[in-house]
Amino acid sequence: MRIIPLGGLGDVGRNMAVVDFDGRLLVIDCGVLFPEESQPGVDLILPDFDYLKDRLDDIAAIVLTHGHEDHIGAVPYLLRLKPDIPLVGSQLTLAFVEAKLKEHRITPHTLAVKEGDTESFGPFDCEFVAVNHSIPDALAVYVSTEAGSLLHTGDFKMDQLPLDGRITDLRAFARLGEKGVDLFMTDSTNAEVPGFTTSEREIGPVIDGIFGRATQKIVVASFSSHVHRVQQVLDAAAKHDRRVAFVGRSMVRNMKIAQEMGYLNVPPNVLIDAKRIGDLPDDRVVLMCTGSQGEHMAALGRIANRDHQISVGEGDVVILASSLIPGNENAVFRVVNSLMALGAEVVHQGNARVHVSGHASAGELLYCYNIIRPKNVMPIHGEVRHLIANGKVAESSGVPSENVVLAHDGSVVDLRDGVAKVVGEIPNGYVYVDGSSVGEVSETDLKDRRILSDEGFISVFAVVNSETGMLIAGPEIHARGVAEDDAVFEKVKPEIVKALEKAVAEHTGRKDTYQLQQVMRRVVGRHVSRLRRRPMIIPVVVEA
Repeated sequence: MRIIPLGGLGDVGRNMAVVDFDGRLLVIDCGVLFPEESQPGVDLILPDFDYLKDRLDDIAAIVLTHGHEDHIGAVPYLLRLKPDIPLVGSQLTLAFVEAKLKEHRITPHTLAVKEGDTESFGPFDCEFVAVNHSIPDALAVYVSTEAGSLLHTGDFKMDQLPLDGRITDLRAFARLGEKGVDLFMTDSTNAEVPGFTTSEREIGPVIDGIFGRATQKIVVASFSSHVHRVQQVLDAAAKHDRRVAFVGRSMVRNMKIAQEMGYLNVPPNVLIDAKRIGDLPDDRVVLMCTGSQGEHMAALGRIANRDHQISVGEGDVVILASSLIPGNENAVFRVVNSLMALGAEVVHQGNARVHVSGHASAGELLYCYNIIRPKNVMPIHGEVRHLIANGKVAESSGVPSENVVLAHDGSVVDLRDGVAKVVGEIPNGYVYVDGSSVGEVSETDLKDRRILSDEGFISVFAVVNSETGMLIAGPEIHARGVAEDDAVFEKVKPEIVKALEKAVAEHTGRKDTYQLQQVMRRVVGRHVSRLRRRPMIIPVVVEA
């Protein structure tokens, strides 16, 4: 049995693994990664599907462990290649995916499963196990083939007092351990954190206390799929006679689905349309919105930038009810600073317990290793430091170090005769979604964008005679995003003219406009380097 992780090993996001056996493929999760500041203009980052493009007919199913974007967000882009690949997951997970696919005009083939169910997809026998996470209906999946077995946890923790009463099924883990787990693929996000993850129930009293002392409007930012956190906000609002409006398209869509399916219990007369908040005094308003990761186009980012119909000011309270995804710190605190500059009080994980992680800490991972006793371990879902920390936890439980597989995206891991090891790798890179384009933006394009944003650009325009190559008009120089005024470049124009005339004289009979453009680029480049600038230089030579 061969396992190829296409995402999630080295990043917190873009989770996807392919299991290959007997000519068939089983895909586990298919998520997105959100861009960092070094990737300007990018909307989403997808797994690299190149490994699958020639084998789409071999895919038996796509198994989705839960409904977070970093596990389901790339499904529409994979189904664009073959819309009839079966999707398998819990009811809530499939409902979230179907809503996304509707926007892409794709009608999927789905199979809803629940904990305890067993299904076969080609040569893969799958059993689904309840796990607790920060979204309802999360599942682990046990995959058995003639070549061996693996247990994939998805994202999970071991909250013993979850809000929905649905705990991680350690009895099932123990039973599968007795049956035999050749490869344990387990969540690494909190592997560096000692002890146990705090229970969700400890957040409720904190939120209730904030609501009790707030005198103006309250804005709560969270992931649009964090049903448990939204439930706590609704309960606190009902207790303090406030009304809640959902703000942000994904928040409205997901909470409507959760409510209709019974995963979200809305107290009577608490929920109102966002258009009606102006009819209420500020001390009775709660806004539940997206943007907890500092996304500039999400609702909270637009509120902070005064680019939203909702405004915050003196006396308002903003609660960031989520943890920081690595890489988003600068963006988040930029939003925090903007909100505080407007006069709002900002409550976040750094100054109050308004969020707990949805991932198992080291103590919980150790319990799992001791219960399951896997032959081999492959840490998944996390940055390199998380994967290494998870591997060390596995070793401390008695898993031999040679049986801990520290892989990366694109690694090819073979499970043969009960032994798992990396045997090679496939090309695997980031696939960028930029507006309507998918995969067309390259690293070179991003480098150009970074140069434009950091250094600006200079355009140099000249007209030459199409027969002689001699200069007719120009050069004209215009700078954008460069600190110096255009007048600074007046003294370089004679140097450009001289260089062009020399180039034409040295290449009599040749009228190579590209070569003349490079001449202008070099002259301007030498000049701006003396100004300690490295802008993008765009030379244009036109023949007339």
